[in-house]
Amino acid sequence: MASLSGDGSVINLSKIQIGIEEKIMVKRVLDSGMLAQGRRVKEFEEKFAKLCGTKYAIAVNSGTAAIHCALYAIGIKKDDEVITIPFTFVATANPILMQGGKIVFVDVDEKTFNIDPKQIESKITNRTKAIIAVNLYGQPANYKALRTIANKYNLKIVEDACQSHMAEYDGKMSGNLGNIGCFSFYATKNLCCGEGGMITTNNAEWAEQCKRFRHHGQSEKTKYEYHDLGYNYRMTDLTASIGLIQLERLPLLTNRRIINAGTLTEGLKDVKGVTPPYQMIGTKHVFHQYTLKCKDRDKVQESLKEHDIQSGIYYPKPLHLHPFFKGKDGDFPVSERLAKEVLSIPVHPSLTDKDLKLIIEAVKK
Repeated sequence: MASLSGDGSVINLSKIQIGIEEKIMVKRVLDSGMLAQGRRVKEFEEKFAKLCGTKYAIAVNSGTAAIHCALYAIGIKKDDEVITIPFTFVATANPILMQGGKIVFVDVDEKTFNIDPKQIESKITNRTKAIIAVNLYGQPANYKALRTIANKYNLKIVEDACQSHMAEYDGKMSGNLGNIGCFSFYATKNLCCGEGGMITTNNAEWAEQCKRFRHHGQSEKTKYEYHDLGYNYRMTDLTASIGLIQLERLPLLTNRRIINAGTLTEGLKDVKGVTPPYQMIGTKHVFHQYTLKCKDRDKVQESLKEHDIQSGIYYPKPLHLHPFFKGKDGDFPVSERLAKEVLSIPVHPSLTDKDLKLIIEAVKK
């Protein structure tokens, strides 16, 4: 079938927003001769903390490193249990194992795709130390319910905000919704640096622990004094220079995503067999992904492909069904069912009104 656009052009699932400003900033760093962690990283940290409304932000080289640093800072050790969801990218879970901890999975809510608070308490033991709440696709989890549970059992909440830059819950910014927040700046994220990550917190001790952990266990104040095991998780000034410009663009790009999502939802709300994303009351969803639930996903994806529209499945198999995590069919039925239904379609800021109309028409067909 010919492309609906008639010109054979492809509508990409994601599109990196890099302009001349980023290139100029990178050249300035190159010309300065200071390429490793330096003043650009510090400036990026300060501005990102201000965005999130936290006292501290600590830059690292990936979202995975951010979660690893956060778990170290809050004191996760061997055999400690951390509760999280199986319907997420593996980088949510792996840092638990990297700290010697034990992953305890809890199923997700059918509507929001986020952790189901009603299922948490039955999984808590005397070894449980933390909950990693994932703001999947750009929508914050139910932090009011999570805080109630965490306070009752003296647990820490790690906010996996890797997909939720500038999202909000009850008027509070993502990155400041749990005890400690973790962001990714991977190439396709709403704020992209190619690679990179950030930890956000209001706890001074945890901030210092993260700084040491990213720098081989040494304090930035006492060089070559190693306080504990650490890693090379530092961000470079080259990465931070891109992040600084991206940070300036973020409000405009986020607003564009939200507008595009609204157009898609309006166009698809009455399509039989297709369910647009649900938005929880009190949240600002920033649509890192615009994810449909489809009764016949293969048919919808094939229609999009025939019309030169890219789509993606995030995620085709819950983590517990991978051999590494040693789960089995039926353990988490909602996650397993969603993995067979979810389909992400383009929502990025570069889409035109024509593009959005073509996407809606292709799904309807």
